Amino acid sequence: MHNNQEFIAGVDEAGRGPLAGPVIAAAVILDPKNPIVGLADSKKLTAKQREILFEIIKEKSLAWGIGRAEVEEIDRINILQATFLAMRRAVDALSITPTLTLVDGNQLPGLMCPTQTIIKGDQTEPAISAASILAKVTRDIEMVALAKHYPHYQFEQHKGYGTAAHLASLKQYGPCVIHRKSFAPVAIFFERV
Repeated sequence: MHNNQEFIAGVDEAGRGPLAGPVIAAAVILDPKNPIVGLADSKKLTAKQREILFEIIKEKSLAWGIGRAEVEEIDRINILQATFLAMRRAVDALSITPTLTLVDGNQLPGLMCPTQTIIKGDQTEPAISAASILAKVTRDIEMVALAKHYPHYQFEQHKGYGTAAHLASLKQYGPCVIHRKSFAPVAIFFERV
C-alpha cells in the first residue's frame, strides 16, 4: 500500500423518514481499478437492481461498513443525531481508514476524518450511490424480517414508512416496540392519558 494512496469513502443512510425501525447507514470505499457498472441513487433503482448491486458492491469494494441507530436512540437523541451516529458507526466499521469521506446531504455527521458534504451526492458520486444501496437493502431485509414478528403492520410492504396502510394499522392496533415514539403519527398514542 502506498502512503499517497487516497481512500475515499462514500456515506449515506436509509430510514430517516419511516415511523418504525432503525436508521441504517453505510460507508463504502470503492476500488478505482475495479469500477462497478450501474451505480445510481438507490431510490432510482428497482428492488431487484439494488439486490444485485448489493452483492457486487460487497464483493468489489476495497472496504464497506454498516452502522445503525436503534429506535430507542432515535427517540432519545432525535432522528438527525441518530442518523449521524449511524454514519459514524458505519465509518468506524470500515477495515480501511478513509483519507476523505463524502457524505450525502449538507450536514457534517462529526466523523474523525476529513469530510465533505455533497447535496444529492447519491446521484453524482459512485461511492455515495454504493453506500445508499447498501444502506437501503440492509434496512429492507431487516424490515421484512421484523414483519414476521409484527404481522399486523405489513412492514414487508412499506418498510415502516407512513403509508395509508401503515397509518390504518397503527390506528387499529396502536404502536409496537419498533415504532418511533418521537414521530408525530406515533406520538399521539402516548399523549392520551
